[in-house]
Amino acid sequence: MKKTGNNIGNWGRLLTLLLVTGILCCFVAKKEGYHMDELLSFELSNASYNPWIVPTQPVGRLAKFMEEEVRGDSLQETIQNLVEIGMDVVKNRGNSKLLQYKADVYPEPIWISGERFTEYVTAEKGNRFQYFSVYFNVKDDNHPPFHFMLLHTMSSLFPGSVSPFLGCTINILAILGCITCFFLLGRLLERYHMLSPGFGTAGGIAAGLLYGCSVGGIRTALLIRMYGVMTFFCVCLFYIHVRKWLEQKFEEKNLGLALVTMLGFWTQYFFLFYCLALAAVTVGLLAAQKRVRELKCYLRTMCLAGVVGVVVFPFSIADVFSSGRGVEALESLSSGLSGYGYRLEKFAGIFMEAGFGKIAFGLAVLVLLVGWICIGALRNKKAAMEKAAYSKDKTRAGEGKPLFLLFVMPPLCYFLLAARTAPYLVDRYLMPIFPFMEMALVLLIGASLGLLGGNNTPGAWKKGRLVCLAGMVCLVGAVNLAAYDGTYLYQGYDRQLKVAEEYGELPCVCLYDGTGYYENLLEFTRYDKTLLLKLPELEQRQDTSELTQMQEMVVLRKGIVKEEDALAALGQYGWSVEKVLLSTEDSVYGDTVYLCRRGTDSGISSRLRGLWRDIR
Repeated sequence: MKKTGNNIGNWGRLLTLLLVTGILCCFVAKKEGYHMDELLSFELSNASYNPWIVPTQPVGRLAKFMEEEVRGDSLQETIQNLVEIGMDVVKNRGNSKLLQYKADVYPEPIWISGERFTEYVTAEKGNRFQYFSVYFNVKDDNHPPFHFMLLHTMSSLFPGSVSPFLGCTINILAILGCITCFFLLGRLLERYHMLSPGFGTAGGIAAGLLYGCSVGGIRTALLIRMYGVMTFFCVCLFYIHVRKWLEQKFEEKNLGLALVTMLGFWTQYFFLFYCLALAAVTVGLLAAQKRVRELKCYLRTMCLAGVVGVVVFPFSIADVFSSGRGVEALESLSSGLSGYGYRLEKFAGIFMEAGFGKIAFGLAVLVLLVGWICIGALRNKKAAMEKAAYSKDKTRAGEGKPLFLLFVMPPLCYFLLAARTAPYLVDRYLMPIFPFMEMALVLLIGASLGLLGGNNTPGAWKKGRLVCLAGMVCLVGAVNLAAYDGTYLYQGYDRQLKVAEEYGELPCVCLYDGTGYYENLLEFTRYDKTLLLKLPELEQRQDTSELTQMQEMVVLRKGIVKEEDALAALGQYGWSVEKVLLSTEDSVYGDTVYLCRRGTDSGISSRLRGLWRDIR
């Protein structure tokens, strides 16, 4: 009978993983465009020794040096070149060829070919599996390298292409890893009588389905950044701590603990918020229970992991303490409570929406569950006392409270710190604690059904309770799927990409401000060549030869650039709008794409200028 139950549980786990994979793949298939940070992820992962696109320096210094001085016609020649360069650096130091090497820097932006843009965002056949390039690229960013190396691996397996599945596959695997941790936690807690027989299996499956179908889970899968991988490491680290706490094995076999800690640190620095809070709670609990030997081994393991993490990526010190983002975060922490209430409110709304789809629905579910638990407790005081007595007899005394602290305190600390230091009020910074919300919801449902505390009495796990659990999971999951608003899908971008493909034989001028052109990198791979210009750079351009010789081109105007000013600047070179290829309303990024010709005025330019004057 027990074997049959295990088989049912195994099939349930497998079906959960398959169902979640199918649902997330359906959403990924709908993804058309990218947040600019997602395309930056592809560039940092795949551009060969060239972390930033600079219009006046399209080829970076190290990229040029590697191409001209290091790469040989064979592997043997390349290794020989590296040895000679290393010896030159040791001998001549600052006067070595490497450190004296100069990049080609132009006085004003130059045309960049579509092939060059393709090299920026894809792993070409000659640049596959170049992890040192990734390491170099991210050292000038504010993030550690691990996720970018994973993305580079995916891009190397599918060279010359950019696709949502390249990045989202990593996230889906991370989510499936989180769900697997739910399964393991359920079985572990059931084995130690923290959960009623059967509820460990059912609860793990329920948590997996809730997370995989939640708005938070879907967004985690769709955003091609490091937050999905960091989420997995947070959940995995929690599972390792719970297992070691219950098995009293913090003093042995800590390689997995150290490895997960280091990988999380190499993925995103926000991981430290969760990791340090979890470590602080663990140290306090071990000290309180006088598990001194385990405490010493745990501290030694975590300190060693920290040292190795910094030695492998020493740029992390500058990233955290002296980079722009690092200084901003530290200043936010030191600014006290100024504006903190507003940020807490916004992040609380994001958190509820991620778990329940709708904030009002989430509040209603929580009130219902908590109310039911309270009513049940009042009506069954005697049963509760008997359960408590049973728990003392049958379970390891006092384990419930430490596990509660391990479960609640680190995500709470993470939320409070992220709400204070996050540069933007967006969901990505809370993604690592979304799984803990789903686990908490399942535990609340279990408490309302009387399935916590290791109740082994006959009939503890009945079909009626299973139906209640399944019904709640289906209800919350359905509301989440129906409420998903398409965030990170950027549906409609295909129209803009088709314009670039249709007019790909023409040059393109992109008028931007800031770094908004990163949103359009895929379009630039389609055009013959692209000139990235800020409006003053167009108005005051010295090299006007190509602009005055071409007869036709595409102009992409970012929404932040005023249309009237852009048309006036183009008019200086005799350019007028022949046709609006894509209106602002039809662009997911608020762009406008024009087909422009020289020497003719179709009347569109004058009408657009007149419309702008009327609006003003």
